[in-house]
Amino acid sequence: MDRKAFLSSIGLSAGTIFIASCLGGCSKGTANGTVTAPTVDFNLDLSQPANAALNTAGGYLYANGVIVAKTLAGNIIAVSQACTHQGVTVQFVKANTYFYCPSHGATFSDTGAVTGGPANSPLKQYAVSVNGSIISIKG
Repeated sequence: MDRKAFLSSIGLSAGTIFIASCLGGCSKGTANGTVTAPTVDFNLDLSQPANAALNTAGGYLYANGVIVAKTLAGNIIAVSQACTHQGVTVQFVKANTYFYCPSHGATFSDTGAVTGGPANSPLKQYAVSVNGSIISIKG
């Protein structure tokens, strides 16, 4: 093999590797739905200052990988805090009672269902029970 053919084959090989890595990095298939929600079993005591946000309609807090919120109607809801698109922490939008990912704009209902992409998998919803000032989150 002469020098020109050798250099040409090296250039083609490097170009192929570069293009393959770029295309793989742009793929949505591996980013969507790969975020694993935690399995939890914990309590929040509303009499504790750290949990005071849940005493007000529209308030929310993060605990153990879960976002716990109090809707304007007074219901306590809990879903995984990590967006299923790329794991960014979601926020609770009290005015419309939904969850929003500030990174890419994905939206989720109060049950965690996807209402707007790029996420295509729902947030995990957790069972919530209230007994006096104690909120139990399981799932």
